[in-house]
Amino acid sequence: MASESPAVARSRREQLRDFLRTRRARLTPGDVGMAAGGRRRTPGLRREEVAVLAGVGVSWYTWLEQGRDINVSVEVLDAISRALRLTEPERAHLYVLSGLNPPRARGARDSSVTPELRHLIDAWAPRPAMLQDRYWNLLAFNDAARTVFGYGDTDHNCLVTFFTNTRYRALHLHWVSVAPTVVAAFRADAARFPDDPEFGRLVDDLSSVSPEFAGLWARHDVGGHVQTVKAVLHPEAGDLVFDKTTLTVADRPDWRLELHNPRPGTGTGERLERLTRVRTTASG
Repeated sequence: MASESPAVARSRREQLRDFLRTRRARLTPGDVGMAAGGRRRTPGLRREEVAVLAGVGVSWYTWLEQGRDINVSVEVLDAISRALRLTEPERAHLYVLSGLNPPRARGARDSSVTPELRHLIDAWAPRPAMLQDRYWNLLAFNDAARTVFGYGDTDHNCLVTFFTNTRYRALHLHWVSVAPTVVAAFRADAARFPDDPEFGRLVDDLSSVSPEFAGLWARHDVGGHVQTVKAVLHPEAGDLVFDKTTLTVADRPDWRLELHNPRPGTGTGERLERLTRVRTTASG
């Protein structure tokens, strides 16, 4: 974390002291599989019981809870998190109060898209919208994304589609110039999860079928997700230019919601509405 003033550090350690005390107070020995050990003057676990559960010294844990300026490690903080039965947000809060960068969420969670999120994606029409996971798998996209960008039922991963779907490639006016930034962004995402073998599998599989991807991957360029302009030459609507904004889903920080807005002054909004009316009439 960035350097902090003595006053800020002192305030942080005071908050850490209060946070640990309240988390300890809400648990009983029975909650963690320990014997009660006679009468207790105060509710909750004792400091020495938390220390035993976490596998740390009693004195060290006492100093931590007192807010002393001591060194902590992620391994010890995770052990304390388990001992105190902290939730993921509480675990991240413990990291911050201890002066460390918050961790990424542990374990795989339910990958199903909530009805509320699906409704948002569908309601974004006639503007394209899509939802991706950490591997750039397509979790959901609306009919506008299908119509405008050429996504089909066989498209399951945005990176794979970008390099292997000839229909998608033909639509995108600046494919060649955009390709390096796409690969650089994926490398940055993969680096955030060094222990996840799925990224390596995806890279190997795509490299075996796309020499262009393999060559760009070998550059080791790294980039980020930024607001960009996305231009396509649609066979029915003509030139369509969008401002692409990428948002992180609050309760799934490894998911990204991509929303596309017609770029002002390009006539894209009008052409998109005409395209939507034509498709709606044809389907009706």
